[in-house]
Amino acid sequence: MQFEFSTASKIIFGSGKLDLIGEIAVEFGKRALIISGAPTELTDKLAKILRSKSLISVKIDVHHEPTIENIRQVLQNAANAAPELVIGIGGGSAIDTSKVTAALLSNPGDITNYLEIIGAGHPLINPSLPLIAVPTTSGTGSEVTKNAVIASISHHVKVSLRSLHLLPRIALIDPQLTISVPQSTTATTGLDAFTQLVEAYTCNVPNPITDALCIEGIRRVVRSFLTAYDYGNNLAAREDMSLAALFSGLSLANAKLGAVHGLAGPIGGLILAHHGAICAALLANVMAANLSALRNRSPDHPAVERYTIIARLLNADSTAVAQDGVQWVRDICRHTHIQSLSLLGLTEQLFPLVIEKALISSSMKGNPVTLSSEELRIILQSAL
Repeated sequence: MQFEFSTASKIIFGSGKLDLIGEIAVEFGKRALIISGAPTELTDKLAKILRSKSLISVKIDVHHEPTIENIRQVLQNAANAAPELVIGIGGGSAIDTSKVTAALLSNPGDITNYLEIIGAGHPLINPSLPLIAVPTTSGTGSEVTKNAVIASISHHVKVSLRSLHLLPRIALIDPQLTISVPQSTTATTGLDAFTQLVEAYTCNVPNPITDALCIEGIRRVVRSFLTAYDYGNNLAAREDMSLAALFSGLSLANAKLGAVHGLAGPIGGLILAHHGAICAALLANVMAANLSALRNRSPDHPAVERYTIIARLLNADSTAVAQDGVQWVRDICRHTHIQSLSLLGLTEQLFPLVIEKALISSSMKGNPVTLSSEELRIILQSAL
């Protein structure tokens, strides 16, 4: 057995830990660039904490998932601020934007020089500016991953910038920051984290560390996801979901994902829907398709047993079978009012383009079984 494991240089977890960010940030410099997708009052609190440690900060707001054009504009504004460190605060979009910004402020050339699939795919050479990532949702786990997802409007696809240089210097996870997250966002981000745990656990290159993280993360989702959704002020549930998201980020960064993310990337490049909502709409259908394909083509594949383990965790039943896990996901999606792909904006006319791009996506390469174009079409039809 061989594997590697990489993550942020330091992870700080706990309610109220945002109050420490001034003494953490001052170690990296005196001029901070804040890239924020968080509410104004939270960003104002962050700036006040920094001022108490004599740090100067400039803020750039991020209102949606990053595109190549957005990144170029952010970089132009960021360069004028001449920061010594970057603080990304918000959901996955803000943190991904902060990761790319910190990297490209110290690496020359346009962002397309470094993007996979649609760009030149050159490696980042220079270390990024010091980055502190502060998530305010429990979803992507981007605070501990070595990639950032960027949409290309002209290519109608989302692609990744990948490099160890993208790993934040500090991941500061304060579950109190997630209490104000709207119920709908709690649902889609929580199911995004859950999808990442399921896909990393059942992918074709798991390892013992990510296995342990995925199992523990799934346990916490089972225990606390519905509580966080139904009773958003429950801090214990929010802590569990923050940990589940963290574990999902650690896992996807060191294992692989699968067909949910393989499809979600192209879909996200074609319709204006949040990534987590797309993943939630796809998950049960991909699980069902994978199980069917594995049983028909490779019934002894380890992933079959792993889907059974997931089902037993989800249902707290040692006799549950893999299909029971699929039903649990469908039930949860109904409870949390997850929209179908058609309600999110996908049409059958877009299926060929989605499938074409999905088949060559990096995430699809991690799926435990190779799915055909027809199997992908059935998944999309089922999720419509």
